[in-house]
Parts: sequence; structure tokens; C-alpha cells
Amino acid sequence: MPRHERVHGHEVKKQQFTNNCFGCGPANEAGLRLKFVLDKKSERFLCRFRLQRRFVGPPAHAHGGIIATILDEAMGKVNKLHNLIALTSTMEVAYLKPVPLFKPLVVEGWEVRVHGREHYRAAEIRNREGEVLASSTSKFIEVDAHRMFAKYLKKKHSDAT
Repeated sequence: MPRHERVHGHEVKKQQFTNNCFGCGPANEAGLRLKFVLDKKSERFLCRFRLQRRFVGPPAHAHGGIIATILDEAMGKVNKLHNLIALTSTMEVAYLKPVPLFKPLVVEGWEVRVHGREHYRAAEIRNREGEVLASSTSKFIEVDAHRMFAKYLKKKHSDAT
């Protein structure tokens, strides 16, 4: 991914720590462990995945909260395009069709527009045939992670990213 100009107040120092994020953290055994890639041409983040039995809601299909989490995760990855920290402020999910367990799926997240600290995003979960099963739009608010999270982190891990 090409380097982008840093936004004042959002410089990120690279530090090693365990990523326990429920959506993308490889260290979270109970999590989704989603792995995203950037499509540089479209500036969209994509992840191919299959949902396991533990994410069940209706029989043989994903729980709605898991679907929302996957969509939120895809939209949140767009922060990397601008090297910033932005948190979900509002999110609307359209559950169009049941999302099956064990089947190949793809989620895609992209930026719609930016207005000051407000970053508007969208995402879709599709099946192998390209049919949209769930979609979402959201507003993320850009924050200063050092000010917001420093008191919750260990001194040696004072960077929230």
C-alpha cells in the first residue's frame, strides 16, 4: 500500500502488541479473524471468508450481530487509506437475504465521502454468485487516539493502533 500523507494529530508509531480485535485479530481465538486486502484500483477493502458453526443465528445461517460486525470491520479498514483513527458513530444495516454458514463469502468496504471529521462509508456482503446478502452505510468520526485511549492502555503500549 502506498504511503499517504499523515494527518496532524494522528501520527501512528508502530509498536508490537497482540491484536485481540474480535473482527480481525489473529490472537482472538473466539473472533472472526478476517483478513482484508486493498484493491488499489478501486480503493476498496475486500475479505473472502467462510463463517463457522459458532456464528449461527437462524438454522445454518449467520447471526445478525455477526453480519453487522463483518460490515463494520470492512468499513473501518478504509481508515488505512488516510492513516487515521475513526470510530463508528452511526451504522445502518440492511439484511437482504440470510447469510449462510460454511459457504464462500466476500465483504467489501469503501469510502462514500468525507466532511471534516465525518467519514461516510458503505459495505456489502456477497455470495459466490455476486448476490448482495447484506449491506451497510455508516458515519465514522475521526478521533485523536492518544487522547481518547491513553488512560486505558499500558504505558509501553500507549498507542491505540
